[in-house]
Amino acid sequence: MDERQIAEIVRRVVTEMRPGAGSAPASASSGGHVATCAGGAVAGGRDGVFEDVEDAIRAAVAAQKQLAAEPFELRYKIVQAIRDAATKENERLSRLAVEDTNMGRVDDKMTKNDLAITKSPGPEDLKAECDTGDKGITIHEYAPFGVIGTITPSTNPIATVINHSIVMVSAGNSVVFAPHPGAVKCTLEAMRVMNRAIVGAGGPANLLTSINEPSLRTAKTIMGHENINLLVATGGPSVVKASMNSGKRAICAGPGNPPVIVDETADLKKAANQVFAGATFDNNMPCICEKEVFVLREVAEGFIQALQDKGAYLLTDSEAEALVKVIFTEDDHVNRDYVGKDANVILRSIGLNPPDDLRLVICRTNFSHPLVQHEQLMPVLPIVTVNSFEEAMDMAVRAEHGFRHTAIIHSYRVDRITAFAKAIQVSLFVANGACGCVLGNGGEGNTALTIAGPTGEGVCTPRTFSKRKRMAVVDGALRFV
Repeated sequence: MDERQIAEIVRRVVTEMRPGAGSAPASASSGGHVATCAGGAVAGGRDGVFEDVEDAIRAAVAAQKQLAAEPFELRYKIVQAIRDAATKENERLSRLAVEDTNMGRVDDKMTKNDLAITKSPGPEDLKAECDTGDKGITIHEYAPFGVIGTITPSTNPIATVINHSIVMVSAGNSVVFAPHPGAVKCTLEAMRVMNRAIVGAGGPANLLTSINEPSLRTAKTIMGHENINLLVATGGPSVVKASMNSGKRAICAGPGNPPVIVDETADLKKAANQVFAGATFDNNMPCICEKEVFVLREVAEGFIQALQDKGAYLLTDSEAEALVKVIFTEDDHVNRDYVGKDANVILRSIGLNPPDDLRLVICRTNFSHPLVQHEQLMPVLPIVTVNSFEEAMDMAVRAEHGFRHTAIIHSYRVDRITAFAKAIQVSLFVANGACGCVLGNGGEGNTALTIAGPTGEGVCTPRTFSKRKRMAVVDGALRFV
């Protein structure tokens, strides 16, 4: 046994001997742990899942202090263990996510999780920097915030847990999760898997915590708790607003409504293939996915035909009208019953009998159509025909609603690509590719499950969840040359 294991056994025996302690501590093999911190013992957690949110937070505080006392090298081991465990459990967790949320596709969940596993940056992102000169040396390093409270979505539950476990722990933090009520089972199971991997790599128990039955009250407690040092929220406008008004430092990933422009210079077949791939990925639930298309009139029919050749179903005007009545409520909100559903399920709701392998529904609309104006999170893609590139750009900027999230263009005119990028000012911008290319899925670079548009951080990495600190050694006392 190493010193850590011996210390853990001693701590458990002492805890058991205290007055009022239970007859036996939870065994390591069972996954139960007793975390200690300034507030005393915290009992009842199992792989980071507690009955009470206060216990979950206290355990996370204790775990973060333990991690901070360990060599930085341990973080590399922890992150590799998380990657290995998530890879091994990817298919099981992906199936559980679809079963739990009743949304999305297992194969796309696996792809999304694999991106989080392989392309989430680890501790290597926290490289120290220095300035040297005649007056000495100034060193810049990254320190953890402490305990991060993160509110996770139902659209990407497993991938978010994997990504946040890697990037937040890499930065030296512990994490208290507040799962979306519609994704509790799969989120907690993913967290348990990550926690077991962390402990197996020699890391502290309870670096990731949550509670058995999270609720809105849980999220509010986390937001206002004195021991939560940073909030991270991924969700709709209400979640973002509450986090930003919490009085704490908040990193928020809000909604998006990514527009696509297709101009007359585009390779129509390639553009159609890329738009099809993005708009169908996990049934269009990711907030980066293509949500509406603005295509120049002279190539509109060719583009629509290329989508049909790929397998998209083109609605007639009457079918489109019938579908709107189903997937939108009377008060003009998206009907959550159809969010993330397969295209064939959506079409059967209006009496059609599409093939089981149908992936995308398309329809011709105008700019004011609800499918254009709302982030519907379904594989239903509205296409608006425009008379000029300037008109397309104006409509795309307005349809994005200032979310500053994601936009896509298919064009081989560099001046137009530049003009659109400057006009729309999003966090993620793609030219001549599917949306996922900007997060490493078919393109270069790392991935992230928190795209912090409202608070400005953009693609989040371990550095995002760190505090930059500076130390100066003066009078030339420390120099190499």
